Amino acid sequence: MIRRIAVLTSGGDAPGMNACLRAVIRAGLFHGISMYVIYEGLRGLVEGKIEQVDKDFTQDIINRGGTIIRSARLPEFKDPKIVKRAANILQDFEIDALVGIGGDGTFRGLNDLSKYGIKVVGIPGTIDNDVGSTEQTIGFSTALNTICSCIDKLKDTCGSHQRCSLIEVMGRHCGDLAMYAALAEGAEGVICVEHPLKEDQLFRKLRKMKAQNKSHAIIVVSENLLDINELAKKIEEETGFDTRTEVLGRLQRGGSPSAEDRILAARMGARSIDIVLDKDSGSRIIGMRGGQIVDLPIEEAVEMKHEHTHGLRQLIDMLQ
Repeated sequence: MIRRIAVLTSGGDAPGMNACLRAVIRAGLFHGISMYVIYEGLRGLVEGKIEQVDKDFTQDIINRGGTIIRSARLPEFKDPKIVKRAANILQDFEIDALVGIGGDGTFRGLNDLSKYGIKVVGIPGTIDNDVGSTEQTIGFSTALNTICSCIDKLKDTCGSHQRCSLIEVMGRHCGDLAMYAALAEGAEGVICVEHPLKEDQLFRKLRKMKAQNKSHAIIVVSENLLDINELAKKIEEETGFDTRTEVLGRLQRGGSPSAEDRILAARMGARSIDIVLDKDSGSRIIGMRGGQIVDLPIEEAVEMKHEHTHGLRQLIDMLQ
C-alpha cells in the first residue's frame, strides 16, 4: 500500500517545474498520501535532504520559474554504490514511491533506482524538448516564447543598422528550439543538428538580401555546433552585411511559465499519482503523444531517441 510519495526536480531547471511540483503534491494529498520533497535533485537524495510538505507549501508557485526545491546534477549517480545508498535513504524515510521531474539523465537515474525495488515515475521537464518518449516537454513552450521575444527586440535594432544577427539558442543535441524559433520569427536561416550549415547557400542568400537593401537578416543557431563569432566574420567578408552575435544562454531557462506549460505540468503531475496508486503498474515515464498524456515502462522509455521533426525542417526551407 502506498502511504508516502516523494518528488524531486533534477538536471537543468525548466519553467513549469514548480507547476508540476504543485500538481504532484496536491494530487497526492487529495488521495490521502503523505507527500515529501527532496531538495537539490538526486544529489539531495543521496544527502538525505527530504522534508514532508502540505498544501501550503504549494501556494503561489504555479507561476514561478525555476524550481523552489532546487536542482543539481550528480554524474556519480551512475555508480551502483551511490544508487544503493539513495535507495536505502528512501527506505529509511519509508518512502514508497518517487516522482522525478527532469530529462534523460534524471530518467536514467530513476531507472537505476527502480532496480532496488523503488517504484518511480518520471515526468519530462527540460527546455530542449529532447526526450524521446514525449512529443513535448515541460518548459519548451516557455523557452520558445522567451527566444521569440528576444528576437523580436533584436529585429528592431538590426533593422535600424541594416545588420545580420546570429542568435545562439540552447539545444545542442536537439534543434527544436532553433527550428521552431526560426519558423515563428520568419528567420532567414537556421543552423542545428537537423539543419546543418551550408555556407555557399547562406552566403548567396545574404548577398542577394544586401543587394536588395533588406533592413536585416536573422540566423538562429543551436549551441556548440560552431563558433558563431568566426561565422560572423565570414558573413561580413562574403556578403558585406555588418554581422553581430547574440548568445541567449541561461536567459532561456528563466521566466514565468506559459499557460501551455502550466497546463501540461498539471496534466502530467496528476497522472504521476494515478500511476503510483495503480498497484498493477510498475515504474513508468510520462509523455504526450497526439495531445494525449501517455505513459511507458521506464526501461523502454529511457532507450527511446528523440524523433527529429523532418516535416518542420522542410517547411522552414520552403518559407525562408
